Amino acid sequence: MRIVIAGGHGKIAQLLERSLADRGHETVGIVRNADHTADLEALGATALVLDLEHSDLSTVADALAGADAVVFAAGAGPDSGPARKLSLDRDGAVLLADAAVEAGVRRYVLVSSMGADDFDPEKAAGGADASEDDTFQVYLRAKSEADAAVRERDLDWTIVRPGGLTDDAGIGRVRLAPSTGRGSIPREDVAAIIATALLDGVAIRQQFEAVSGEDTVADALATLRY
Repeated sequence: MRIVIAGGHGKIAQLLERSLADRGHETVGIVRNADHTADLEALGATALVLDLEHSDLSTVADALAGADAVVFAAGAGPDSGPARKLSLDRDGAVLLADAAVEAGVRRYVLVSSMGADDFDPEKAAGGADASEDDTFQVYLRAKSEADAAVRERDLDWTIVRPGGLTDDAGIGRVRLAPSTGRGSIPREDVAAIIATALLDGVAIRQQFEAVSGEDTVADALATLRY
């Protein structure tokens, strides 16, 4: 498979790129910073320098030409303000989805967030004087609105909503459900969920939360039901 990953230098993306490359798949990581090219090449991936926040539909669609799947694993980061939560976490995800439709790439995986639909509308309005909590509420709003937009597209989408992310080694055991309750999960296991969903062709048109649990990734995905 040829898989294009937005946010290609992020922690989940790099774990995913290495995993897919080790299995013989072609991975292309979209990055804003050309200095990150060597890091991706060391993982067995190809870097594509492209800024989703300053690109149009045709440019992104051209970048997806020939792909079998796309993954949105980008994020504005914890130090960004409310405006970038909307311009990247929401608008970037939607642009990538529209570009996938334009390019004829049906498979789309979106990394979202647990609790995305539970944002406080008043705080999530944002603003120049937004507090740290307000900014987090804008982040949840951005994820919620991105998820809703992707669900509306004619795509074979999967929306993964992880709990608290850790850098611990993956344990390969997860709990997946529409609502799991609060919990954490290693980024390595999130990458494994994405890779398995793509390579096994499962969890299509499924949205679910993900935390550490007792089931293998393959079993959890194969038995996920709404």
